[in-house]
Amino acid sequence: MPESNLFAVQGEFRIFVSERRDRMNPVARRLLSQQLICPQFATPKEVVSWMGAVQAQDHKGMRWAVAMRTKKPSLKAFQKAFNAGEIVRFHLMRGTWQLVAAEDYRPFIALCSPKAISVTKGWMASNRISIPDDELHRIREVLCRIVADKQSATKEDIVRGLAERDIRMDDHRLSYHVRMAELEGVLCSGDLLPMRATYALSADKMPAAAPLDRDEALMRFTRKYFRHSQPATLEDFAWWSGLNLSDCRRGIALLGDWLHTEKWHGREFYLTDDARTRGFQQGRCILLPPFDEYLISYKSRDVVLPLEHRHRAHDQSGTFWPVVLLDGKVTGNWTSAKDRITVTPFHPDCALPQDALDHELTRHLSYLSK
Repeated sequence: MPESNLFAVQGEFRIFVSERRDRMNPVARRLLSQQLICPQFATPKEVVSWMGAVQAQDHKGMRWAVAMRTKKPSLKAFQKAFNAGEIVRFHLMRGTWQLVAAEDYRPFIALCSPKAISVTKGWMASNRISIPDDELHRIREVLCRIVADKQSATKEDIVRGLAERDIRMDDHRLSYHVRMAELEGVLCSGDLLPMRATYALSADKMPAAAPLDRDEALMRFTRKYFRHSQPATLEDFAWWSGLNLSDCRRGIALLGDWLHTEKWHGREFYLTDDARTRGFQQGRCILLPPFDEYLISYKSRDVVLPLEHRHRAHDQSGTFWPVVLLDGKVTGNWTSAKDRITVTPFHPDCALPQDALDHELTRHLSYLSK
């Protein structure tokens, strides 16, 4: 069957048909690969495992980002998987929080933490914060004792526990101690609270597992990225992973013929031979949370985000806002308060299909009650 290709023409979406591989439809394929349409999985654990890592600095957003990619979105199902340690939240890539599946936690820590620690130390130096190794080890031992006593400790618990031991430091310094403990594989997320992070001992949260060698971990990491993000470029992978470009190239090489390349608008994108191409439906609206992988996964965001609207989706410092998709293109913003959702198109004359919008609003409100 010929592939359908989606193009925006003066605000309207039209389908063009072509049998040429270099006329691929990256928008539809990303929607399918990202599980945003026709999701294949029933549980949050399956979704996070498929994605490899899910951006997670926004507490409400990360829940919806995972749940919306399941067949029957449920807030309670996310909370159950999170508290059971099936998925965990911690600093991993680019100095930010991600969710990963329990089975990926240790291999991905071993793969990503050396670069992440180096970057973190660079930030510390730029902020004129110096933490000697002896302090780092001493505080880490104290953090472990505090967290072990609480099993699921909040930041307030940690500050209180340090004060009881006559240890006081400002929030900035403490945040670096906690982050380094995460990157060393010592601390990860504890139980899920509405708007606060909690911490648990990684050894208590997840069972030990046989280590993978670096190439095996890199292959798994690369496979999961292109599986969920395809079509994507080498530059996309380097941005998302935070790894050195040489590591990204090696990860791609390790996958061999599993990946092939296709060109679109002069750029070379990687795809798998079994990439999903069926399931795209016109007129579909989707409410994306802030920092969603549909944008975060790529440097080439212009595929789905028109350059003239970029400032409505994220700022220069890396803050992302909730956006509305129409046929996979970013077309507006949305906000929620209690049981009310407000949608604001980028253009007043850009009419979102009311039936499709109502369906998505209902889906989101239903997720909150399940």
